[in-house]
Amino acid sequence: MAPAQEPLLSRNDRPSSEASSERHIEEEDALLTGQSKPSKPKYGWDFWRSIALFTWAVLATAVVIILAVMYQHAQTSHPARSGGDWANGKPSGKRNLIFMVSDGMGPTSLSLTRSFRQAESGLPIDDVLVLDKHLIGSSRTRSTSSLVTDSAAGATAFSCGMKSYNGAISVLPDHSPCGTVLEAAKKAGYMTGLVVTTRITDATPACFAAHVNRREEEDRIAEQEVGDHPLGRVVDLILGGGRCHFLPNTTKGSCRGDEKDIVELAKSNGFSYVDDREGFDGLNFGSSVDLPLLGLFARTDIPYEIDRRNQNDVYPSLDEMARTALKALSAATEDSEKGFFLMIEGSRIDHAGHGNDPVAQVHEVLAYDRAFASVLDFLNKEETPGVLVSTSDHETGGLATARQLHSTYPEYHWFPTVLANASHSAEYLAYELSAHLSSSSSSPSAVNGISNPPRSSTSDDDLETYIRTLLSSGLGIHDASPEEITQLIEHPAAWPASYTFADMISRRAQVGWTTHGHSAVDVNIYASNPKDASPLLGNHENTAIGDFMRDYLDVDTDAITKQLKEQVAMTGWMGEAVADAKAGNRGDHYQGDFKKRGFGEEGCNCGMPH
Repeated sequence: MAPAQEPLLSRNDRPSSEASSERHIEEEDALLTGQSKPSKPKYGWDFWRSIALFTWAVLATAVVIILAVMYQHAQTSHPARSGGDWANGKPSGKRNLIFMVSDGMGPTSLSLTRSFRQAESGLPIDDVLVLDKHLIGSSRTRSTSSLVTDSAAGATAFSCGMKSYNGAISVLPDHSPCGTVLEAAKKAGYMTGLVVTTRITDATPACFAAHVNRREEEDRIAEQEVGDHPLGRVVDLILGGGRCHFLPNTTKGSCRGDEKDIVELAKSNGFSYVDDREGFDGLNFGSSVDLPLLGLFARTDIPYEIDRRNQNDVYPSLDEMARTALKALSAATEDSEKGFFLMIEGSRIDHAGHGNDPVAQVHEVLAYDRAFASVLDFLNKEETPGVLVSTSDHETGGLATARQLHSTYPEYHWFPTVLANASHSAEYLAYELSAHLSSSSSSPSAVNGISNPPRSSTSDDDLETYIRTLLSSGLGIHDASPEEITQLIEHPAAWPASYTFADMISRRAQVGWTTHGHSAVDVNIYASNPKDASPLLGNHENTAIGDFMRDYLDVDTDAITKQLKEQVAMTGWMGEAVADAKAGNRGDHYQGDFKKRGFGEEGCNCGMPH
């Protein structure tokens, strides 16, 4: 039997919707009234809202694109705000590189100086140094001969991009010379310069323009720096101290071991020469410089900044010399296809660490910070693209912003305002004491301040009065103990006395030191712009900085090394060889020598190489 037909309207699967029901009702109303109901708009509010949002998104995207194009145009019109364009891993176009070395400045130096500046000037805790705003990484500092490097091996890592032994001036452990970034830059057509506050023959500047087996050969370094060099003259501008190594030993103020006149040698190689504040002022901050230029403004080192500022009519500051060099090199390369390479060193941060002198330390770091800021200002105004990279060769002193003075558990304090009471460095006060004693004696040994001057014409009571006055006026110390006074009376020569003065103010400020030498702590890396120095972001071996400078300037140090090696056969070219330079980490194993000699045991061995 056929199944019954189910009525169509009774089927459950018939499509149904509210829309269709409403449509049927509208049709019926139209038939009954004879009028059709107005139809609803085809596009409702949701549609037009979507259109508005889409239009806004298109306009916003267009604005972003326009701003990006305008920014790119600004970067092209004012390229100094960028370090240059990089293509295939290398920069292109004309460019400048300024490399700054804060010799001996470790991370704690920044903490010490930052807190000192805030306390002295009443600044808020978030008011930081210029350097603090440009921190991009850190550097590991070991040499081939020790976990604790010296400045020579540290600077060789920068200049050559290679590790070597302590004491090596751009020489490798096999006694072969390594080409430096400055030498390669000069050969490639860049102008070059060195600016320091110590002797220009000291380890850091020497490593960029000289090659000797032992850093002590400063006489030979001086000769090479002015052009007595297998490559000829490689430096266009030299500003700093160390005049005594350029004068013949027949001349007053010389410290050379021979009669060579290196100033005359420099002049014969085309250098103009200035040696005092008047001569420096005549350079008009670089506007009146005749390159090549040799400027030697102190017999040895330029005084610490805290002392130099009271002798501003005698010595230029690091900032003044840096600005002069930047202006001079910029003008000299204005019409050149190449820019310049300039190394600037805040040299005496290291000396303050060696002396354990927190007063000298903070003022040296502040002076370096000012010079750093001036270089940034130069880069922002200079038409040629450039980059600033700054780091330290090592830390000096094992500095700590804390000190345990007694056997009981210490309170958590250090007192930066104690440092603000000082007007001079410990070194300055030590020489004042030595000079005071020398003035009452005609003994030759008293005049040079090396050995303890006799006190026959000055009673201990009179000397104590003088020392207490010196402490009060120079360090702001009014509570010197009898033991401290006795130490100065019994050991008044400049070097022991300098250590004593420094220890007195360190104890009162609760600043700690672990050594008068260097430490193996990692040191900071700074840059004008992290984008321009991106290969140095993070933690690196110190040789990475040398690699970066070579790549940034796009110069060939290997070709320079090859050329130098061909000249090794020249007799005496690099000085006396170091027999144990290849001995590796011979100093990294305990040898039982854990005692430090006192002042009375064959001298204090103060002022050792840095």
